[in-house]
Amino acid sequence: MRIGHGFDVHKFGGEGPIILCGITIENPKGLLAHSDGDVAIHALCDAIIGAMGKGDIGHWFPDNDKQFENIDSKSLLKEVIQVLAKNFQLINADITIIAQSPKISPFVAEMKKCLALLCHCQASQINVKATTTEKLGYIGREEGIAVHAVVLIDDKN
Repeated sequence: MRIGHGFDVHKFGGEGPIILCGITIENPKGLLAHSDGDVAIHALCDAIIGAMGKGDIGHWFPDNDKQFENIDSKSLLKEVIQVLAKNFQLINADITIIAQSPKISPFVAEMKKCLALLCHCQASQINVKATTTEKLGYIGREEGIAVHAVVLIDDKN
């Protein structure tokens, strides 16, 4: 078995909505990014890539490459999952969204369903949760959103 950890952060800027775990959430401010800014999928991709021992998301999908500009992050996760499926299987993923706003809990079930579909697994293998920073730091000042993701993968054999 192998463990992978991913982390990503995006700054608020411009108009909303935002996309988290593949789900569109109405929000007055959007997230600034080279892609669609799905900070949760980016952290999940990074965790899976790390568990496979294949570098990081920045190496796979550089933010200075025009082909990834405004790209739907779900397509990035699909590519990572295709590589994963050659030799490994996802045992589980645990995703923590750190945001003062918006409130995440109303979207968790839909997020799990979306990620399970993209990862070709059961929703029970995906956990999504959220926390705030009690109004401390850049997240507490609502300047951005951060996400940690941890995955467990195993050989297919």
